[in-house]
Order: sequence, then structure tokens, then C-alpha cells
Amino acid sequence: SVETMQEDIDKYFADCDEKGKPYTVSGLAYALNTTRRTLLDYEEKDEYSHTIKSAKAKIEMFNEEMLYSKDVSTTGFIFNLKKNYNWKDKQEIEAEVNSEVTINIELTDDE
Repeated sequence: SVETMQEDIDKYFADCDEKGKPYTVSGLAYALNTTRRTLLDYEEKDEYSHTIKSAKAKIEMFNEEMLYSKDVSTTGFIFNLKKNYNWKDKQEIEAEVNSEVTINIELTDDE
């Protein structure tokens, strides 16, 4: 049930806090006795969608906050945000192009 799932999710986060472990989607799935893929599939079911999305939002927030930590390497957190939360490196380039186009047409007597 959704209520049981929420209780297990709360236990997972409390356990991570107690042990100083990072929040992860795979860790959450393991705590729910399932796989990451199954957890993501359940996210698409109306009954469980909000519960799972809320838990994933907490994990995403944790990862984002870790980007500002001076005590850890941020590489893993960046990877996680890109893979699990569709974050992207985006580089915008503005360019102005001016050009002239010349068209030469040759006509034959048949045309």
C-alpha cells in the first residue's frame, strides 16, 4: 500500500541520516525490497506516483545541496543528477552570420 511504502521510505531516510549515508534512488529501491527499474515503473502508477516523486525530489535536493559542499567530490553527485533527474550541461553560443549568395543560371535554347 502507499502508506506502507511511505513508512519504508521514511525509515530509509532516517537510516541514511543516522549512518551518514547519502540518499540514492538505488538505495531507496533496495530499502523497499525492489529494484531501481521497478521503483521507476511504479512512479508511473497513479496510486504511487506522488509518493515516489516526493522521495525522489528529496534525493535530488540532497544531491544538489552536495554540489555546494567543500568536503566531498561533486563528480558523483553531478553524474547522479544528470542520469536520474535529467540535468544537463548546457552551453549557449550566439553567432551572427552575414553572407552573400550568388546564383548563376544558364539557359539553353531548349528552355
